[in-house]
Amino acid sequence: MKVRKAVIPAAGLGTRFLPASKAVPKEMLPLIDTPSIQLVVEEAARAGLTDVLIITARGKSAIEDHFDRSPELEAVLEARGKYDELKQIRELSEIAQIHTVRQHEALGLGHAVAVAEAHVAGEPFAVLLGDDLIHPSVPLLREMLRVHEQYGRSVLAAQEVARSEISAYGAIAPEMLEDNLARVRSVVEKPQPDEAPSNFAAIGRYVFTPEIFDALRHTKPGHGGEIQLTDAINMLAQEQAVYAYTFEQGRYDAGNKLDYLKATVEFAIERDDLGPAFSSWLADLVQRKKLL
Repeated sequence: MKVRKAVIPAAGLGTRFLPASKAVPKEMLPLIDTPSIQLVVEEAARAGLTDVLIITARGKSAIEDHFDRSPELEAVLEARGKYDELKQIRELSEIAQIHTVRQHEALGLGHAVAVAEAHVAGEPFAVLLGDDLIHPSVPLLREMLRVHEQYGRSVLAAQEVARSEISAYGAIAPEMLEDNLARVRSVVEKPQPDEAPSNFAAIGRYVFTPEIFDALRHTKPGHGGEIQLTDAINMLAQEQAVYAYTFEQGRYDAGNKLDYLKATVEFAIERDDLGPAFSSWLADLVQRKKLL
């Protein structure tokens, strides 16, 4: 069955970006002028997934509002002749068919994905985490969907990280099948570096068969006392084939402040309206700092 739906968990507390995320959902923090969650929704739409369910929580109504029509703002922009801005605002509600549902308790990523079961309605679906931004030039999700279509099984995105960093991720024990594809033998949530099965990390893009919900129902609280999606994937991998699609470039951890800055700089340099002037200023800044 062809994948039509995407699920975006956006119910987390955003503690890595406090105090900014105390009153503003972390998913609404912008790269220049575009909230990170909009970039994730656009990624799903580019891959053909225009039925998008966003898992939210209390205090995150700004996410819903962002993708809704705003007649008052539109009227002001039109009256002032700001037609480019008006076009941008109207297009927000047309990127995809957006649905939202709340995760009423912060019980972990696995629990957040489980909340999507009724909406998914027995179909395969994709999960995109807002903390992981993928550059628009990298067709990662499209390639994962291709693998799913070929094998009919769940697919994880995987990237090699430094062994010292693997404790921040789910670590995959891979059986390599070809250059960018492995079968997942097991996956462990946030292991110590000397206990990790490899330095292949599960990155925040997944394509799941609906059997993931059965695995989630049988998953007990794990790391941090939460229902870990990684534990459910590991359970699923013991019952049916689960694949990992590996990639190298174009990923930013938007929950990491340094990566967030890197993404902001790179996206700014690539923009026609900002790139030339910003690049010149940045080069001058680097040169001046060298001289100090």
